Amino acid sequence: MNRIPHFISRLSLTQLALATLIISLGIRLITLPMYSLMDTTEARYGEMARIMFETQNWITPMFDYDVPFWGKPPLFAWLSAGGISLFGNNEFAVRVPHLFVGVLILTITYQFCVRAGKSVQEAMLSVAVLATSTAFIVISGAVMTDTALALGITLSMASFWLAFQHQSKLAGYLFFVGLAIGMLAKGPLTLVLIGISLFCWTVLDGRWRRVLHALPWVSGTLLMLAISLPWYMLAEFKTPGFLNYFLVGEHFMRFVVSGWEGDLYGTAHNEPRGTIWLYAAIAALPWTPLFFWQLLKRFRQGKESVTNAYAQYLWCWMLSPLVLFTFAGNILASYVLPGLPAFALLIALYQSENPLNTRAYLTGLTTPVLILFAALALNFNLTGKAAENALLTLWEKQPEARFVDLYYVGSRPFSAQYYSNGKAKRVSTDLQSTITELEQPAFIVHAHAHSDDKADMSLEQCQQRAESKKRVLLYCVPNRG
Repeated sequence: MNRIPHFISRLSLTQLALATLIISLGIRLITLPMYSLMDTTEARYGEMARIMFETQNWITPMFDYDVPFWGKPPLFAWLSAGGISLFGNNEFAVRVPHLFVGVLILTITYQFCVRAGKSVQEAMLSVAVLATSTAFIVISGAVMTDTALALGITLSMASFWLAFQHQSKLAGYLFFVGLAIGMLAKGPLTLVLIGISLFCWTVLDGRWRRVLHALPWVSGTLLMLAISLPWYMLAEFKTPGFLNYFLVGEHFMRFVVSGWEGDLYGTAHNEPRGTIWLYAAIAALPWTPLFFWQLLKRFRQGKESVTNAYAQYLWCWMLSPLVLFTFAGNILASYVLPGLPAFALLIALYQSENPLNTRAYLTGLTTPVLILFAALALNFNLTGKAAENALLTLWEKQPEARFVDLYYVGSRPFSAQYYSNGKAKRVSTDLQSTITELEQPAFIVHAHAHSDDKADMSLEQCQQRAESKKRVLLYCVPNRG
């Protein structure tokens, strides 16, 4: 019974961190195809990628076949559509490119730590902490925009430090490559987050002159524009109005106006001001208590939490998204992701300066295990979350499925669009009217809430073919009487 604890106790911190990293990435990889694309975020972005691949329109992500999506740049769709081109249209295909981006973030974090003069143990611990933080392990395997944004910011922040400290020309240009990646992932938000980080760090010790000479500002800016600007110009040319909506609406109105009603693609969130700090504490789990314990321990020993330029830099990097979104109401927990690499680097730094027992870092194994259980629960429909793939799998098996339309009464989930390969159509009429107005046979999906009205079931023109937790699939023919 004691063999496993004894074996673990003999591992060095570097070995434990490496094992934790491998287990975390391995479990995340095998869970990618285990559960459906859930409404709304993953299914929505997955459907945009599917449409992009089907239509070969690589410029404008499409909310629907005839509705352009102006809410985000296309990098998320390029990634998932690329996955579809390699692996076919399935959950693994649309998710695995985002996991690959997560691995790139881990690689940059490791290299940054080593090139900043830190030990291999500190670098390995930092990537293990990052890989097992809740937000990172969840988002890096999901069809979302945030992982690509975090990649751009991580590359820029790591490159800036190396350019500043070592006068590296390559690092100086990689800083601007990171900005370009961020511009194609989420837009000018990248510039704001990095700007806050660098401004705060520069102000702390009056580093203005050195900062101005650390980067190739003119040629680097031209490089960033050469990478990112062509897409913005093409997007505005193809769908006029994009720049106004994206730059003004998505980057100003969304964050300063609670419940912003200009959102074309959903309902704006309205969280209490300061909620981003609570999100950060949750996103960093299971490491949040350990981080505060490190700070408390340093305080009791009379040590400052910010001891040198490197620690200052990490603090400014970590806090920048929290500072930016403190007074914003329209926020999500994923907004803290760009600061998590710095959080992980700080934990590793404090461990090197004031070591805790190696066993404390066994905490990291809890996250991948919980991810595995969550994926299994979703796979076996043991949670309240549901997608339309089960119902639509039954629809595909119907002999008429290839020849007749598929209608969703009232609301059509994004997962219905994705799992029907874009064939599901939304009708705004009620169930009875939809059936009455049929001119051709059709499949009709309606919510269980309609089941109190038994009129549809008594109509001879409809047969129930399948049902799920939330909806019923009917096959109906026109009333020829």
